[in-house]
Amino acid sequence: MKKLLRGIVDFRKNTRLSCKDTFAQLALGQEPDTLFIACSDSRVVPNLFASSDPGDLFVVRNVGNLVPACGDEDHSASDESEAAAIEFALSSLPVTDIVICGHSECGAMEALVHGRKLVEPSNLRSWLRHGEKSLEQLDSGRNLGTPRQEPHNLLSQLNVLAQIEHLKTYPLVLKRLNEGTLRLHGWWFDIQEADVYEYDSSEDKFHLIDEEYAGVLLGRLDS
Repeated sequence: MKKLLRGIVDFRKNTRLSCKDTFAQLALGQEPDTLFIACSDSRVVPNLFASSDPGDLFVVRNVGNLVPACGDEDHSASDESEAAAIEFALSSLPVTDIVICGHSECGAMEALVHGRKLVEPSNLRSWLRHGEKSLEQLDSGRNLGTPRQEPHNLLSQLNVLAQIEHLKTYPLVLKRLNEGTLRLHGWWFDIQEADVYEYDSSEDKFHLIDEEYAGVLLGRLDS
């Protein structure tokens, strides 16, 4: 907390004036083009590794970057927070892309690997059920090509794909996909190397987003 307070003072002294006009403009409204769903882990900082500015990302963060599947009557099968964010992003903001970003050394994935029933806090144990389908893929021996192949890290990659499938259970998401006005992306952040990977469904693997592969992805977005 002390670091946060000192950081605010530093922001006021050294940064505030240079970005005040930007925030004044943003006060009139936001126009992010990307909904970014990430883990609450303090080591995952999307604005840093994606070099994004205020107003670029509409962000949802929770333990394990999970998206409860849509249930009956187009209603979330669990807590409504993630569902509300998805609906707001797609109905009230100019969002054209959704990124689900997992990461290495994820505590939520480690808990799933060791068994959700062993998790003592009851709310956390219940919440993690939204990641259990990924365990089936882990047990099948599926390999997604990243250098981090420890069970909890591989599970976190498989979990990204499972949550993308959960996204597709929402009628508004499916509608926009069918219209061709929405793209879904699976990212994975390697904390140790500070590298970001994107899942390529045509190869069933995660590719490192370096300058060369970023060019490929940018070309796809322009096509």
